[in-house]
Amino acid sequence: MLHERQNATKKFTATRLASLPPGKYKDPAQESLYLLVRVKKDGTTYRGWYHRIKYQGGDNPLLVGHFPATGVPEARNIVQEQREQLAKGIDPRRAAPRRRPVNALPATVAPRGGKHTIEFLAHEFMELHVKRNHKNPSYTQRILNVDVLSTWRGRDARTIKSREVIELLDGIVARGSRVMANRTGTTLDQMFKFGIHRDIVETNPVQLLYRPGGKESPRERCLDDDELRALLANPKEATRFECLGRVIVILLLTGQRRGELALARWAEIDVKKRIWRIPDENSKTGRGHTVPLSAWAVQEFEALHRLARHNRYVLPNESGDGPMDPKLLTRGVARCLPRMKKMKIAEFTLHDLRRTCRTGLARLKIAPHIAERVLNHAQEKIPGTYDTHDYIDEKRDALDLWADPPMATQNPPPMATSNSST
Repeated sequence: MLHERQNATKKFTATRLASLPPGKYKDPAQESLYLLVRVKKDGTTYRGWYHRIKYQGGDNPLLVGHFPATGVPEARNIVQEQREQLAKGIDPRRAAPRRRPVNALPATVAPRGGKHTIEFLAHEFMELHVKRNHKNPSYTQRILNVDVLSTWRGRDARTIKSREVIELLDGIVARGSRVMANRTGTTLDQMFKFGIHRDIVETNPVQLLYRPGGKESPRERCLDDDELRALLANPKEATRFECLGRVIVILLLTGQRRGELALARWAEIDVKKRIWRIPDENSKTGRGHTVPLSAWAVQEFEALHRLARHNRYVLPNESGDGPMDPKLLTRGVARCLPRMKKMKIAEFTLHDLRRTCRTGLARLKIAPHIAERVLNHAQEKIPGTYDTHDYIDEKRDALDLWADPPMATQNPPPMATSNSST
């Protein structure tokens, strides 16, 4: 078994590395770089450079190169570049071209049962389409696992009939999950169209003329003035925890999404210039933008910075090696709803704060195209194509106005000026 060998007193030289016995050797001059030495089955020796990276909660080795083709200085330079990419929120594994094209999955990793099974179709659909094109592939995977594969496991996908699709979706509606029935129908339609393209199935059994769960009514919940006053008078009292209270205030002041704040790094927050840069990879739409920060919002971020205790993430997870799961914020608000009800604040979600901000901007007579840009909503095709101005000054004026009364009775409220880190 390979074991880790460390000797910080000995430098990495080409002569020394060429004679090292099997093991893992950390580079004393470059953090997270190590050389793996092992003997292959044919008796030859493998010497590979690896970079131990931590990205979004993951901890994985990334192959840098092979010694001696990749020398010590070159390996260190590559790792340094990758560390700089990580600091910017870039995954090094996606920053370099693939060594070889990926046209199909190896047969050894495909599900058993042949290329026409529902498992194989779902597997190919996830690997070759969803994971490449969807921002949140785990959502689609859950739909397939919970309702599709659990029902049709072992079936030849070519034998599934339209009636069976309807029965599957009707069952989801019957349990009270109308929206999920719509999402499952859309996912099945996409999957079987993919299957036709890949010659896994010949026809698409999803022939839906309308949504199985019916028309979805958009949420219209906005906090009214009385609720805003009650919430902003003491967010910590309403939420029990200072961090969650400040998160609510920031989302209300900026109109941004919970996931964008949960993934934010301090490198993207400039309190002196009063801006928050949301990179493309953190944006739901895949299109980042710059959010001007009011003086109140800056104070909230500064308070979160104290709570983060020098972590690079604005909202670090419990282990401190990645960002907080946005779902934890949603659950935190849900747990506080009984407390808020006593304060005469009706049930709301974090996304309702975004709607409240947009509604408030409209009430303040902010031009619609500015208000929509504050929320980073997609613009119409022609204006969006030819108008590339970022409107940073106009967005700042709008959010500064929104942060002033009458949104709250005090600006900032007592919690925003507190130096407590509890």
